[in-house]
Formats: sequence, C-alpha cells, structure tokens
Amino acid sequence: MTTTAPRLGTALARLLILAAALLGTLLAGAAPASAHAALTGSDPQDGAVVATAPKEVNLTFSEQVAMSADSIRVLDPAGRRADTGEILDLCSGSVVRYGVALRAGLPDGTYTVAWQTVSADSHPIAGAFTFSIGAPSTTSVALPDRTAGGGLVGALYGIARYVSYAGFAVLVGGGAFVLACWPRGASVRPVQQTVVRGWLALTGATLLMLLLRNPYTGSGELSDVFDLAGLKAVLETKTGAALTSRLLLLGAAALFVAVLFGAYARRTDPKEKKDLTFGLGLGGTVVAAGIAGTWALAEHASTGIQPGIAMPVDILHLLAVAAWLGGLTVLLVSLYKAPSVDRSAIERFSRVAFGSVVVLAATGLYQSWRQVGSWSALTGTRYGQLLLVKIGLMAVLIGIAWISRRWTRRLADPKPAEESGDAETAGDAEQSEETQHAEHSEHAEVAEHAAQHAEEAEEAGKASDAGEENPAADPERAAQLARQRAAVATARRKRERDADPERAGLRRSVLTEAAVAVVLLAVTTVLTSTEPGRTEEEAGRSGSTASGPAAVPDRPVDIRLPFDTGGVDGKGIVRLSLDPGRTGANALHLFVERPNGKPLDVPEIKIALTLEAKDVGPLPVAPDRIQTGHWSASGVQIPMPGEWKIQVTVRTSEIDQTTIEKNVKIG
Repeated sequence: MTTTAPRLGTALARLLILAAALLGTLLAGAAPASAHAALTGSDPQDGAVVATAPKEVNLTFSEQVAMSADSIRVLDPAGRRADTGEILDLCSGSVVRYGVALRAGLPDGTYTVAWQTVSADSHPIAGAFTFSIGAPSTTSVALPDRTAGGGLVGALYGIARYVSYAGFAVLVGGGAFVLACWPRGASVRPVQQTVVRGWLALTGATLLMLLLRNPYTGSGELSDVFDLAGLKAVLETKTGAALTSRLLLLGAAALFVAVLFGAYARRTDPKEKKDLTFGLGLGGTVVAAGIAGTWALAEHASTGIQPGIAMPVDILHLLAVAAWLGGLTVLLVSLYKAPSVDRSAIERFSRVAFGSVVVLAATGLYQSWRQVGSWSALTGTRYGQLLLVKIGLMAVLIGIAWISRRWTRRLADPKPAEESGDAETAGDAEQSEETQHAEHSEHAEVAEHAAQHAEEAEEAGKASDAGEENPAADPERAAQLARQRAAVATARRKRERDADPERAGLRRSVLTEAAVAVVLLAVTTVLTSTEPGRTEEEAGRSGSTASGPAAVPDRPVDIRLPFDTGGVDGKGIVRLSLDPGRTGANALHLFVERPNGKPLDVPEIKIALTLEAKDVGPLPVAPDRIQTGHWSASGVQIPMPGEWKIQVTVRTSEIDQTTIEKNVKIG
C-alpha cells in the first residue's frame, strides 16, 4: 500500500496557533538576546575644542556597566597617560555616568579617550574618541582596530556559547522526553548516550567560557586564559558567579542522569516507578530551571525594563526551547537507532512540542517588546535584520513540525478492522495484502535464521568429524559468525523500517526539522552578541545630540595644519582661527609659521569651505595679508551648521604649492 504525505490542516484554531507562534518569534528568538549598554554621551564631546583643560572626562551609558581602574584612559598627543587612573562614580538615579580625573597643567593639543567596560548583560563594549585643548594637533596615539569581544578569543567564546545552548537543550529536553513520553527509553543505550553527551557538552562549554572570560572582556589575548589573577577577578563578577553556579547545578544534573538511567530504568514495580517518576520530574524541573536561571540572572533579562518579569519569562522561554528541540533530538536518535520506539511515545511528544510552541509564542512576544520595541528597529538595525532571518527559519521549522505532527497521528491511529461477525474467523478466512506480506516477510526471516543455524551446525559437525577444534572455540571464527549475525540483524531492522511508511515519513520530517533547528540555534547565538534594536536606536538618538558642535560657545574654532610644498623653505604650519565659529558672519585669521614657530611669508594663500553632507561649496575665501605670516578676512559666511571641510592652499614659490584640509564641526 502506498502512503502519501498527509495534507496540512486548515482548521481555524490551528492557523491561529501557527500565527501566534510566528508573532511570538517576531522581534524575539528561541534563546535569550543581549541588551548591550551603549555610550550615549561624553563631556568633553567627541571632536570638541575646549579653551582650557577640563578637570575630568566623564562618559554616560544607556545602562549599568562594570568599571575597573583601567576602564577609562586619557592619552596626550605623545601617547602618555593624562588621567590620574581614579574612576569617578557620577551615577544619579537612572543616569549611568562614570568619569576619570585629569592631571593638572595639561598642555594644548588633541587628547584621546579610550574606554572599555562590560555591560550589565555580560557583554564587553569599547570605544574611543578625541577632544582638543586650545587647538587640535597631531597625535601619536593609534586607536585599536580590534572590537571588544572579537578576534580568536571572541570566536571561541561564541562557539562555547552555542555549544552550551545546544547541550542544555539536549540534556533537559532529553530527560523530559524519557520521563514524560517514553519511560522505556531510559534503558535504551542510544538515548542514554545522547543525554549524557548533552551534559558533557554543557559542562565543557561552561568551563571554557569561565576560562575565556578574562581575555574575552579584557586584552583579547588567548594566553591570558592562564592568568590566575584574571580568573579570580572573573569569579567576583556577576557572570563568573553565574557560570560557577551553573557548574554546581550540573553536578546535581549528573546525579539526576545517573538515577534516570540507573535505578529508574531498572524499576519494574508500577507503584515504585510512578513514585520515582514524580520525584525525578520535580527534582529535574528545579535543576533545569536553576540552570536556565544562570542565563537569566547574568544576561539581558536582569537589565533594562521590568527585570522582575523578564527573568522568569526568560527561564520559561529556555525551558520551552529545551523541551521542544532537545526532545526532538532524542526522538530523532530513537527513530534511527531504536526503531522499536513506541507510537504512543511519539504521540505524547507531539503534544509536548505543541505546548512548547504555545509557551514560546507567549514569552517570545514579551521578549520582542523588550528587545526591539519598534518596527523601525526591526528593519533598520542589524539585530532586527538578523531577527527577520530567524523569523523565516521559525516559519519553516513550524511548518515541518506540523507535518511531523500529522505523521505522528498516522502512527497513532489504529488500523481499521475487517467488518465481520466473528473477527477471528474473518482473520482466518481473509487476510489483507499487508498482513500476507508481513507474514511472508516473517516466514522468510524464520527461514533465513533456520538456514543460518543449519549451516553453522553443519560446519560444526564437519569440524568435529575432521577432529578439528569447534568454531565456537576459535575466536576468529566466532568473530566472523558474530559479524554475520549483526549483518542479518541490521538487514532485518532495515526491512522493518522500510515496511512502515508512516515511520519512515516521520523520520524524514524529524531529520529535516532537526537540521533547520541547528541553523536556527546558530542564528540565535549570533543574536546574543548583537546589540538589540531598541538599544541601538536609543544610542543613535542620544549620540546625535551628544556629538554637538566642535566649537566652544563664544570661542573661536582653532586648527593647526602642517604643510610641505617640497621646495626651499616649503615646510611649515598653518594656524587658522574662525571667530565665533558659528553660523552667520565670522572673522577669519590665518598665521603661517616655520617649524621653529617664526612667521613665514608666502606668495599666496587660498581658503575654501565645503559642507559635503549638504552639497554646499566650495565657498572661496580670499584673505588679506596683514603682515608677515598673517592673513585675515572678515564677514566669512557660514550658511548652516554641520561638519565643514576647510581647505587651505599654500604656495611658497612659483611652482611649489600644496593643499591641506581639516574637517571641523560648526554649530
């Protein structure tokens, strides 16, 4: 009989459940997403030119961060530390602000502020900007090109994070599958191996993350894994405490696994087994929730808005993921390596998976509101774009899962009986083609075994007549016979699988479902290290107002531009001042000096102003020579604020000239 794939249901209730699941995954994922802190402001601002040296530099963040003594560094133009190294806690209410005091008597020039810290959701963040005292200058400070949490250490930490999620799902979901769906599976070796491997993967990944944590949030050097002082510092952080707690809970999980595959698997008395099932279910739920809580307490759920609601929702979210994907993994292993899995077990798991999708829909909807918050963030941020990819994967996964559910119902439906007054007589008188085929296969198998045993007996007899050693006593011959028996058993199992088209269809759909789940988990892991759309948009809005004009109110814009025309006496410095450095009319003063600071008289000076963002300019300025090395122009019009490019062309002879430029913000 040919069995075709079941058609997808069209009932209104089923469509509503599918829509709810997709809505739940919209803007949220199957695993926790991060909520990185972001720099929202600074004083002095990026690119600012201040008249006198400030007493301190302070930074404002979107959420709480963990600061160390070296989190904020201020470097002078020569690359030396210009700060005292004392971190100032300037937080007030909901405002998260930290600063560092500067040394007294700092000379004029461009200073670099480099900062690196860890946000409350455990992810490292870093950045750098410059400001100038008096006037901008050249600087020897080279900003690092490595992003926080990147490089080889970041890649290894990301892999460990992925393995930890996968191990958690297999450990928790596998145990739940055995207890709730297939108690007999506790004695099936492939099932045991799968769950134990999930425990090993989660434990190993947690240990690796604990060792990598110091270089991941600090230097980025793999050699710092062996820094015991750094490891000690990690253990004192919230993330270190969470990872340590996870290891302790994994010890309890090991005991759970030992009882599940030991005493529980050997129980035969129904009452004793029922009591043990209740105990294991209760204890396992507590341990699983505790392990899930180590993510919720250390990462995004513990920060931001409504942490008291977000943390238990996050735990439910992770448990639902584990029950679905972990149970799916064990089911897949059982279908391929233990073909005798009960049909009732598959039907029960189908109901568990359906309930997990409902929980994911509810918790995912809440997570989406916390992490994205708007449709513009969904489409306009990297987090939102990754989330759209995940939405597509979830839609595919739910569709395949629905097909698997229909195959499961085919397996669970009883075979229709023949209509007859006496079932036994009808069975003797008339058999269906399927029954005859099954009996034929069974008779063929019996005949095959009989022929095999007869052949073995004949060989043993010949060996006895010839006075040779019995093949059973010959290890090589015994191994050969064992391989033959294994081949026969494998062929028999294959025939059983091929003779059950419903089970074969279920295996294929579950395998496809698991493959999509692997990709989905990978995308989720990337999301956990990506700044959420809500935070990115808020930081962008704050950053646009925090950047501000570079000019100091009521103070001129002063810039220094070294030049070299290549000819005789062709090296020098141009100092340009634009007063008051605002839109409207400005007075321009320009000084040309030799490298030793003495005035340099040049034949010609040209100036042009361009606002590239608005396609304004170049606006030429023709200054008048006042005296040796000094030119000026009055009434220089700046029509609108923005980042203006100032180009100065210096000619030192009839043939030697050069053009130098500098971008400045004019408010």
